[in-house]
Amino acid sequence: MQIPSSRRSRRCSTSIWEKDSAGEWVRSSFQYAAEQIAAGRTGSEVMMSKLSELLFIDAVQRYTERLPEEQTGWLAGLRDFYISRALALLHARVAEPWTVEALGREVGLSRSALAERFGRLLGMPPMQYLANWRIHVAAQELINSNKSIPQIAQEVGYESGASFTRAFRRVMEAPPAAWQRRHTARRREDA
Repeated sequence: MQIPSSRRSRRCSTSIWEKDSAGEWVRSSFQYAAEQIAAGRTGSEVMMSKLSELLFIDAVQRYTERLPEEQTGWLAGLRDFYISRALALLHARVAEPWTVEALGREVGLSRSALAERFGRLLGMPPMQYLANWRIHVAAQELINSNKSIPQIAQEVGYESGASFTRAFRRVMEAPPAAWQRRHTARRREDA
């Protein structure tokens, strides 16, 4: 069904992309992808999926750019050049034996400047963030893989199963094996 041009222009005029150069690109790209799907062209669904990903990234960028200066949290951290780089490194190299000094060197800040900035924007020190992130990555692996607990512990940066179990229990309020059983059973019940 074709939208009449008068309705189409009214609908598009309220778009968040209307006010800048991205507006026309977004509109024309989605129109092209929709035409490809309607024609049944091979790969058209993948094209729409990739455009949706680009649109999501653009929306996150626009949202973070409009956050008030005093805003804190993970998205506020993404807005900051140094903290976004630090977060990207922590997420990409979760098993690395990071220190605040090494992370600061990687992003171009002193240890103290990184710690202050990270704490102010994210509400916790970088190494606490990393510890929590490691546990959340491990939790996803416990649910979604057949890897052993010691293997997962090593993949997220723990040298011993005991230290991993203590850290996991502190964050998730249960040891890894018990947490895995409970959440795997829930997934089966939900299926």
